[in-house]
Amino acid sequence: MPVIHNGISYFAADAHAHIYPGKIAEKATASVGDFYDIKMQNVGLPHVLAEQGGKAGIDRFLVCSVATKVEQVRSINEFIEKKCKEYPQFVGLAAWHQDVKDIGAEMDDIQKRGLVGIKLHPDFQKFHIDDEAMLPVYEEANRRGLPVLFHTGDCRMDYSSPKRLQHILQKLPDFTCIAAHFGGYSEWETARRELRGTNVYVDTSSSLFQITPEEARESISHFGVDRTMFGTDFPMWQPEEELRRFFALGLTEEENRKILWENFARLFHLESIL
Repeated sequence: MPVIHNGISYFAADAHAHIYPGKIAEKATASVGDFYDIKMQNVGLPHVLAEQGGKAGIDRFLVCSVATKVEQVRSINEFIEKKCKEYPQFVGLAAWHQDVKDIGAEMDDIQKRGLVGIKLHPDFQKFHIDDEAMLPVYEEANRRGLPVLFHTGDCRMDYSSPKRLQHILQKLPDFTCIAAHFGGYSEWETARRELRGTNVYVDTSSSLFQITPEEARESISHFGVDRTMFGTDFPMWQPEEELRRFFALGLTEEENRKILWENFARLFHLESIL
């Protein structure tokens, strides 16, 4: 079932969704809600994402989870791989941790599992985006065609600031990455001022609830409609509610199609799936 708005049918992808194993899903979801002091609208279970997103008309979901300890990386990636096989509508990102020693071997494992990129949350993992030790990771991910999705921005701390990501882009100008939350959660103006780059994508997740439509359109204009993707940050928000917020921006049909599907499909080579 596609997304329907004003009588127009759209393919849609959710470019930012978190899932957890059943035994920790409630605890993990609650922990994220406590960190941001936001009431979570769902529990981060794969079947809940599939049901809620499918009900809203979303066709694909970029799913991920964060490793806060290096020993969690393989088990999370095994879980993401398993759920992508169980739910064909899922597209999997790999977990990574800054303490991984053998970069090549870990990325070999990621690619063998069919995962299409890497998710990092510097605030949870407690490392600075522009830590020199992470440069070889970014370089190798880029060489292998694995985009990196960063949680970016939080005015309460400095690990994931948009300016730190810009430091990396100055050193690696062709680095393909996604700066979540319009480039900087709670730092949207800073993101527009500091962050730019030809291979930088942004998503709309955990932003539309707080910023005005005018500010959202300003961010889309800054980063480019060809590099903006729709995202829910599930289980933070209901997919249907996030779609309503997105359509309230009043974009054109062409812009909607790019942000809802075409940019995601191009970045993750899904053009032929539908």
